[in-house]
This record gives sequence, structure tokens and C-alpha cells, in this order.
Amino acid sequence: MGIDEIRDEIDRLDSELLRIFNERASLALRIGEIKKGLDLPVYDPAREKRIFARMTSENHGPLDDQAIVRLFERVIDESRRLERIMTRGEH
Repeated sequence: MGIDEIRDEIDRLDSELLRIFNERASLALRIGEIKKGLDLPVYDPAREKRIFARMTSENHGPLDDQAIVRLFERVIDESRRLERIMTRGEH
């Protein structure tokens, strides 16, 4: 496989990641609605720790576990931001 074919595959994966990120964000908004109705806090540190533990246990590289945690921290931060906007009516 040449460089152009590899880049095409990266582009395809990037598009799939974008779709997945937005699907995950939509689900996070649904959870935010439920939390709002139950008067639960947006931030759930125990849940985040479970996500990080699960992702690092499933990680087979080449990214190391610290990189995986950093990536998921960012994804979760953005989901939490969306939940806060939705629950507080912020923009």
C-alpha cells in the first residue's frame, strides 16, 4: 500500500471518528436530560474512572495507555460541556 492509499484510509477513518464522536455526543445529551430530570450532577468521577480503566484494559497499542486516557479525557470533557450547556441553558 502506497502513501496515497494509506492517507485515503486515514481520511476514511477520520470521517468515521467524526460520525462516532457526534453520535456519542448525542447520547451524552440524552444522559444530560435524564440527569437534569433526576437533579443529578453532570460530573461523575467514578464513571470516568471506569471508562478509563476499561479503555486501557482493552488497549493493545500502538498508543500507550496514557495516550488513550488523554484522548478519552478530551472526549469526556466535551460531552460534559454539552451536558452543562443543556442542563443550564448556557450557550
